[in-house]
Amino acid sequence: MSNCRLYLVSPPRIAPQDFSGVLKSALAGGDVASFQLRLKHVSDDEIRRASDILRPMVQGAGVAFILNDRPDLAAELGCDGVHVGQEDASYAQARAALPNGIVGVTCHDSRHLAMEAGEAGADYVAFGAFYPTQTKEPKTRADIELLRWWAEAMLVPVVAIGGITVENAPPLVAAGADFLAVAAGVWEHAQGPEAAVRAFNALF
Repeated sequence: MSNCRLYLVSPPRIAPQDFSGVLKSALAGGDVASFQLRLKHVSDDEIRRASDILRPMVQGAGVAFILNDRPDLAAELGCDGVHVGQEDASYAQARAALPNGIVGVTCHDSRHLAMEAGEAGADYVAFGAFYPTQTKEPKTRADIELLRWWAEAMLVPVVAIGGITVENAPPLVAAGADFLAVAAGVWEHAQGPEAAVRAFNALF
């Protein structure tokens, strides 16, 4: 039995109304800790529209709604938190925008960046990519040993991200990941998103 939980990440492009049905079926599959709306190269209004459609459903299911990259919009739209990368807003900017929200930080494969984020007060750090991913071109490949080191030495929760599927997840769970951030591994699962979420929870 592991304490690991599922952290869903949206596909990079969605039609919000159509995707809401897909997301609903995923949430019906079992425990999900959080859902990150991660839309790249779209207008602020498209992010607003997607959030307005999806956020009530996610929060209504007791799942945290996290926005990628944009603390300003996360605060404006009533999101539960924001996830920032190293090229996005700084942790300090994110925390200022969401004083009581969840702030997570991408740390790639860097112990140094993760320790800085943890000391600053980040609610979680994210390492990756652990496996090849189609969702985006990963800047770094992270080693499972890094995950194990963090889980044993630090109190700040750690998220594993990058190409994670039901099949390749067990070593990450065993290494001590608190959350698995999964996109294609759920949305493109052969039996559908609901079955994927059920399978991940069976694994945990």
